[in-house]
Order: sequence, then C-alpha cells, then structure tokens
Amino acid sequence: MSLDKNRQTYLLGWLKQHAKIYKSDLHLSALTGFIITILIILQAALLAIILQKLIIEQLGFSKILTYFFSLIIILICRVGLIYLREKINFTMGCKVRKLIRHTLINHIELLGPASLNQSTIGAWSTLLIEQVDNLQNFYAHYLPQMRLASMAPILICIAILPFNWAAALILLCTAPLIPIFMILVGMGAADINRRHFKALAYLSGHFLDRLKGINTIRLFNQGEKQAQEIQRAAENFRVKTMQVLKIAFLSSAVLEFFTSISIAIVAVYFGFSYLGEFHFGAYNSIVTLFAGFFALILAPEFFQPLRDLGTYYHAKAEAIAAADNIEAFLNKKTPQQFATTNATKLRLDEPLHTIEVNNLIVLSIDSQPIVGPLSFTLQTPFKLALIGTSGEGKTSLMHVLLGFLPYQGSLKVNGIEFNQLDLTEWQRQISWIGQIPYLINSSVRENILLGKPNATNEELWSVITKTQLTEVITKLPKGLDTFVGEDAVRLSVGQAQRIALARAMLKPCQLLILDEPTASLDKQTVQNIDQHHIASNSITITHQTDDIQKFDQIWQLVNGKLHCDIKEHLC
Repeated sequence: MSLDKNRQTYLLGWLKQHAKIYKSDLHLSALTGFIITILIILQAALLAIILQKLIIEQLGFSKILTYFFSLIIILICRVGLIYLREKINFTMGCKVRKLIRHTLINHIELLGPASLNQSTIGAWSTLLIEQVDNLQNFYAHYLPQMRLASMAPILICIAILPFNWAAALILLCTAPLIPIFMILVGMGAADINRRHFKALAYLSGHFLDRLKGINTIRLFNQGEKQAQEIQRAAENFRVKTMQVLKIAFLSSAVLEFFTSISIAIVAVYFGFSYLGEFHFGAYNSIVTLFAGFFALILAPEFFQPLRDLGTYYHAKAEAIAAADNIEAFLNKKTPQQFATTNATKLRLDEPLHTIEVNNLIVLSIDSQPIVGPLSFTLQTPFKLALIGTSGEGKTSLMHVLLGFLPYQGSLKVNGIEFNQLDLTEWQRQISWIGQIPYLINSSVRENILLGKPNATNEELWSVITKTQLTEVITKLPKGLDTFVGEDAVRLSVGQAQRIALARAMLKPCQLLILDEPTASLDKQTVQNIDQHHIASNSITITHQTDDIQKFDQIWQLVNGKLHCDIKEHLC
C-alpha cells in the first residue's frame, strides 16, 4: 500500500518537529550559510573588479594586489565556514538520530518481549540501525539546505539587481524550473524507498533466522530450498535498490540540465548585449564588463543551493519512508495505554498480599483474545505451579502479570486495578527467569550484577555459591570477567540458567515468575537451588510433574480454562 499525500505531509511535519528540539543548531547553520553567501558575493565582485582592471583599464598586476589578497582571504574564510556549517549539520543529525533511537529502545522496553516476538531480529535491527541512520541526510543536509535555498538566491539577486536588472530577472524567472521538476521527478520516491526498507528488513530477518537454524536445515536436508528463498529475497532487494538509484540519478540529470539552460540564457543575454544586439538591462544603457562578469560568476552560485537541494531531495523521500515505519511503531500502544486514561499511577507501597483476577481475558498486542476468561485469587505466601500443554497461554498469562500484554476484565494487586499501577515500580518488585535466559554480551560479573548493580562482593559470591556457579567460574579463562559472547555462545544452556538464577537471587523481589527455569539443570542442582528461597511468592510454569510435591498449589490450564485444585489428583 502506497503512502498518500496526507500521510507524507504528516510524516514530514513529524520529522521537522524533532529538529525543533535542536533549533539553535538550525539557526547557527542558517547564520553560517548567510555569511557564506555574502562571502560568495564579495568573491564574485572582487573577481569582476580584477578582470575589469586587467582587461578594460589595462592595469598591471601590481596595481591589483590588494584585491588579489582580499580574494585569497575571502576564499580561506569561505572554506572555514563551509567546514563549520557541515560540522554543525552533521552534529545536529547525530543528535536527532540518537534521540529517536533512544525513544525507540524505550518504547521496545515498554512493549516487552510479547511484542518483540512478533518480528524477527533482522527486522528489529533494520528499524533501529538502518532506518534511523537513513534520517541522517534529512537532518544534516536536506533541512539546512532548505533554509539556504530559500535565502541564498534572493541575496544574489539583490546583489546583481543594482548593476543589471535583466540578469536578475532571468535568474528569478528560471529558478522555479528546478524545484518544479525536482518535485515531478521525486513523486513516488517515498513509496519506492518504503518498499526498499521492507525488502531489506525481510532479507535481514530471513537470512539471520536461517543462519541461526543452519544445523536444523542441514539435518532435514533443506539447504538448497532455503538457499533459493534467500536468493529470491536478495533479488527482490536488488530490484528495489535499483529503483531507488534510478530516481536519484534521474533527479540529478534533470537538475543539471535545467541549471545549464538557465546559466546559458544569462550568458547569451550578455553576449548579445556586448555585440550591440540587446539594449536593455543596464540602467545607463551600457552593459559594463564588470556587470557581465559579476552576473556570470554569480549565476552558478545562484543555482548551486537549489542543485544541492535537489541532490538531497531523495534524502527527504528516504527519510519519509523510514519515518513511516518508525512513527507507526512508536504509535503502538503499550499494555498500560490500552485500558486506562488515568494520568496518576498508583504505587504499591505495601508488601504483596493478594492477586485477584475476575473474568480476565488476555489480549495480544493487536487486541486479539489469547486466553480467558479466567478467575482466581492468590493469597500470599504462595508457591504455585502452572502446568499445561504448549500453546495453552501459560506464558501469555505471565506476560500480563509482568505488564507486557493488555487485558480485559479485572486484575487487582492488593486491591488496586493493575492498569492503574505504576508499571515501572511494579516491575522492580518482580524477578523473571525464562527457559532460555537472555544474557548480554558482557562479562559474567556484569550479567549477575544486573539484578543489583550496587551489590557487595560478599553478596555476589553468596549467590554464586547457592547456584553452584563456583566450579563453572573457576574453569573460565578470566573467571568472573570472562565475556559470555553473543547469545551466551561461550556457555552451555545450563550455565546460562545458573547465571540467570544467580541474577534473580541477587535482586530483592516480592514475586518470582519462572518459565521452565531449571529444564537444563540436573536434579541435584535443582534441589540445592530449591533450598534457597529467592522470594516468598513464586509462580512456576513447568512441564515436569515428578517433583510437583514441592509446590503449595498446582493449577492446570486446559482449553482456555483454569483448574485450580489438582495437586492431590497429581500426587
């Protein structure tokens, strides 16, 4: 589906709104552009004076040394200001990208893992890296050039007008040709760039997923089929890339053509004026050599800001296409936004004592029902096991308690409706451990200390001992300072689970939620860990029923219904 004009206009305003945060940088860029334009006019005037004195007045080179050195000084100042302006523009682009990327990461955090699982890692990396990076040229080049393009031609026309009104009029009449044809060529460029981003996101995610599952692909002898699929995705991406390049080259060719035509008209006018064929334009009926040189030197500079704007016009289309995905993602409602408009969030100032659920329906991110209606009450302290076959909605129910999925019905914590709680404060009181825990690509020490960054060395080694990590750490090359690698590639699943358990033990919490946390650990290790209570209240999703006696309550989720009293039956 293509972007309509209203959507493009809205996205352009959205992009400009982010630039307003750094309007001081924009003003400084405009000021340097203004000074550069004045220097260009002075440079043209000095060159015209030098040529006038050498050709018409027949003066020696020694007589024009003052003008010559002044010209050199202006050239040096111009180069310095161009460098300064580019640096200001680049820095502003970096600032805006950093702000938008930070906003995206914060929004991903609010949406939680339930939303992350709806797309591939490649698609997320494309959104956070490539698409945000594609905003750089809009903020660093297109937006500052818009201001310069609306200012520099007017200043140059004002400079030419006192010497020859015809040349100024020609420039003013031919100037609109460039933006008009720039708009005509650029029509649909945003849609082409948008399709290009989608093709890139699909190719990135598809390739990364196949790379991660390469052992499974080889096991089932699907290598050739998957290679063909990747080839098709790559070919689709190549076609979309060539479409973007075709628009970029076409726009550049059109701009160069009309710029050349316009400058040629000015040159023809002065040529025929010197031949005595034209007798208009000069106020005293004499077209001086100075006026001709001055206008002809400034004519390319008159069109240069417009040509640069045309060069950066595809950056605008590229930014609009990227902004379409970024803005749409940022407008996704977080679970807290679904069911409440209450601006004041309530803090849970007392220890957890009840969780009450009445006709609860768990919803997906796009508001589709997943499981429910469910009703139950939990009184602290509790040690609950939640069992059921895969796909029944056990993890989704836990995601509601974690604040990562919206819901309908009633969910109260200590009598306070969940969607009125301060979610950040509530999440600080919960520890969660998954079946395949996520470890950051850092040291073992830093991964454990995520649970409590200010923990003492005694506290750190205490949880290491309780989770039987001591022997594992002694075998690592750098002990606690050993990096675990991307996706904890340097550790086994069991070792990663022990680190996650140590991290959870280190963090003080009121509720512990576990999703098959000890599936890769031996029974002796599990029994040892069970002796050390991480929290007085816990909910464990499990498929193992051989050690079910250690739980106070056992609930089973079957066909969307919750059976709450099945411990005696299982035992």
